[in-house]
Amino acid sequence: MKYTRRQMLQRCGCGFGYLAFSSLLATVAEAFADAEKNPLALKNPHFTPRAKRVIFLFMHGGPSHVDTFDYKPLLERDAGKTLPKDFVKGSFVDPNAKLMQSPFAFNKSGQSGLSISEIFPEVAKCADDLCLIRSMHTNGQDHTQAVLKLHTGSENQVRPSMGSWVLYGLGTENQNLPGFITISPSQMTGGANNYGSAFLPAVYQGTPFGQANSPLSQAQIRHIRNAEMSLELQRQQLDFVQQLNREQLRNAQVDDQLDGVIESYELAFRMQTEAPELTDLSRESKETLSMYGVDQTPTDDFARQCLLARRFAEKGVRFIQVSHSFKWDSHQNLKTEHERNAREVDQPIAALLRDLKSRDLLKDTLVIWGGEFGRTPTAQAIGDKQQQGGRDHNPRGFTMWLAGGGVKGGLSYGETDDYGYAAVNNKVHMHDLHATILHALGLNHEKLTFRHAGRDFRLTDVHGNVVKAILV
Repeated sequence: MKYTRRQMLQRCGCGFGYLAFSSLLATVAEAFADAEKNPLALKNPHFTPRAKRVIFLFMHGGPSHVDTFDYKPLLERDAGKTLPKDFVKGSFVDPNAKLMQSPFAFNKSGQSGLSISEIFPEVAKCADDLCLIRSMHTNGQDHTQAVLKLHTGSENQVRPSMGSWVLYGLGTENQNLPGFITISPSQMTGGANNYGSAFLPAVYQGTPFGQANSPLSQAQIRHIRNAEMSLELQRQQLDFVQQLNREQLRNAQVDDQLDGVIESYELAFRMQTEAPELTDLSRESKETLSMYGVDQTPTDDFARQCLLARRFAEKGVRFIQVSHSFKWDSHQNLKTEHERNAREVDQPIAALLRDLKSRDLLKDTLVIWGGEFGRTPTAQAIGDKQQQGGRDHNPRGFTMWLAGGGVKGGLSYGETDDYGYAAVNNKVHMHDLHATILHALGLNHEKLTFRHAGRDFRLTDVHGNVVKAILV
């Protein structure tokens, strides 16, 4: 029987698809089989995951929950009064400090009717994708303690960061890129410890791209291309250097720094094939750049961070952190500072959520927003002067939100008291949040352990409960 070319293509089309699919399965199987000799190879989760990756939007400094996502009408009614005595007993709050109402209006947003501050008009349009955890509490009254607690689960010890634990537990889907990238990280309040691997192998530490207080438009991966040497010749040169390194490692038996050097050299070599194109935002359409706010004032820098986060997520990076540093520490001039900060991040964050959703990535990408703690419902008191317009640190109650990755959208979970001072209902400690994040990724936080100094360590230490009520 004779076939036309059209008929032949129709009959063979499925075969071509099966060939591609079998090749894909072989690649995945090879990656899993390579786990013993490649620490970044794909690893099986403990159970079926809801999310494959994490994007953490870190609002460094501690946003005020009562001015952003936790509406407290009684602050308006009782503004100027002192907190009731039962609120300040045993607390850090000055008993003479006066309650301060929010300078911002709150609006019910989306079909879910979540109350969101007017300073986040674009994020409010995504309300039905958000899960607001309004009952967060943590350890650490100062920034360094609370930031370390958020990132590592410990406020006073050097411990592996959350991203390092995730990469250790799951490996990465792209061997040509770091599995854990932190964009524009701050060197304050913990610095590199916030994305370090501590006693985990150095290969699991975060790779910084750019740095806080420097325009991301000027950030680049230095020496990513070698104009004088081919890849083949570089490979030969690197093989010789690595042979010497591995001989030294065998003699030393244990040398975490040298082990980290070996792995970083290999990753740096592989990154040449993919990283330059991936970090080139000029390849995006004008519509996409405009949606995020690239080349616009005041959104440009954070827009670039969020757009890069989406591009990294598409390419299989397991954990991506985006930092807005260090701007949310509003001890005074809260109205001016929070308005400015929100203008910088509101449009890019909403664009990221919409972009992920349009590409069918939000369903398995867990997006996290929040800072290290909240702020007091009272005005800041410094010395004998009442700083009208500012709020102090508050680890006893604050809000973080999640989106995508198997989390229920349009949900408000937990409550602070009538003034927003402390979590009182369905309280979620930072250990609980970490346990929940790992659970969404298919990891049992009690089983994700690493033997060090004679005992098994984990991100949640000996604490943490999964908040199952927020998961689909």
